[in-house]
Amino acid sequence: MKILEFRAENIKRLRVVEIKPSGEVVTISGRNGQGKSSTMDSIWWSLAGTAHIQAQPIRKGETKARIRLALGDGQTVELVVERRFTEKGSSLTVEDPRGARLPTPQKILDALTGALAFDPQAFARMEPRKQFDELRRLVDLSVDIDQLDLLNKSDYAKRTDINRDAKAKRAAADAVSVPGGLQAEPIDEDGILNRISGVATRNADIEKRKARRAEVARKIKAFQDEIPGHERRIEELEAQILVERKAIAHAQAQAHELATQLATAEPLPEPGSVAELRIELDRAKGINQGIARRQERERVAAEATVLEQQAQALTEQMEAREKAKADAIAAAKMPVPGLGFGDGIVTYNGVPFDQASTAEQLRTSMAIAMAANPTLRIIRIQHGNDLDEDNLKLIASMAKDNDYQVWLERVDTSSKVGIVIEDGAVVAIDGKAVQEAAA
Repeated sequence: MKILEFRAENIKRLRVVEIKPSGEVVTISGRNGQGKSSTMDSIWWSLAGTAHIQAQPIRKGETKARIRLALGDGQTVELVVERRFTEKGSSLTVEDPRGARLPTPQKILDALTGALAFDPQAFARMEPRKQFDELRRLVDLSVDIDQLDLLNKSDYAKRTDINRDAKAKRAAADAVSVPGGLQAEPIDEDGILNRISGVATRNADIEKRKARRAEVARKIKAFQDEIPGHERRIEELEAQILVERKAIAHAQAQAHELATQLATAEPLPEPGSVAELRIELDRAKGINQGIARRQERERVAAEATVLEQQAQALTEQMEAREKAKADAIAAAKMPVPGLGFGDGIVTYNGVPFDQASTAEQLRTSMAIAMAANPTLRIIRIQHGNDLDEDNLKLIASMAKDNDYQVWLERVDTSSKVGIVIEDGAVVAIDGKAVQEAAA
């Protein structure tokens, strides 16, 4: 459906404007402040709901206003939309061709209109994320690319942390210096210590035995030293000769016995060398430290390998999601060939949409506006002066090829372009005064 008839009374700067559009492009022109925007806003207000209506929709000095649209295909009216304004608010009615009022009029219109159907330039002016969301709303994808992007962002953060830890582990492993030529297993240091302890115990026993033998030798000498004294006492003490002889005999016997023991005692062994064992222990400690460093390097390197494997698994998951997203986008039916989805942005021929040429952006925005509203085929362009002749021709061509009606607002002081609004009323159409045009 398109607009077959338009009438607005006392809307903003308008007094009474009545238009029966013809052709694909309906140009509303005139000087600034004469009612062009009021005409364009009237179309939007009548269809899009009260949320879009400005605070003072009624012309200054008036108490009521109304907008009436006759919508239909070709020359046949299918719906009549009328919005009335008073100082208390507005009311909306939608009638069928027989004049019967339809229930829930705004729901009927909401089902017909799309958010971009009235201003394709709005898409080009949107922030990249809003463009992305709008195109997502129009295109049916087999996967939720937002969810895939969210999962990839999460895995990217995890992979970054894991790679950082793996790098630190790898650097820590590389920092462990290990001497070359190490044997496979560490040396038993406790065994060497036990051997040192055994040698020390054996040496101590030898020293004790040596001390005991020295004591025996001292006693022998002491007994021997007693004999002369006893002999002198024999001379001096004849009365004690018998006693002293017995003492001599006893001493001789004891000395002989001990001398026999000493003479028959086995030779003392040579003391053991602890120094050599300590050298062996120091060598074992050095080797074992090297083996411990090698084991530490292998442990840290193994941890780094596990982290690297985790990072690779996350990379493969992310790549799989990107492929699923790319496949879904490739399979989706886009309003314009070359459109696609990037990371939260819309792309055109593989580059961000805002880097496309002005003509490409306009063609794409027009196609998206048409795709957003296939039933109510009305396009509203408020900034027509931003368009050069080539772009105007492009809009007219697309409107004709796709059977759409474009309402275009332009500032013009010649009174020769389109439907000219002056002081809130139509004064000329394509350079002809209203009366002349009507004739």
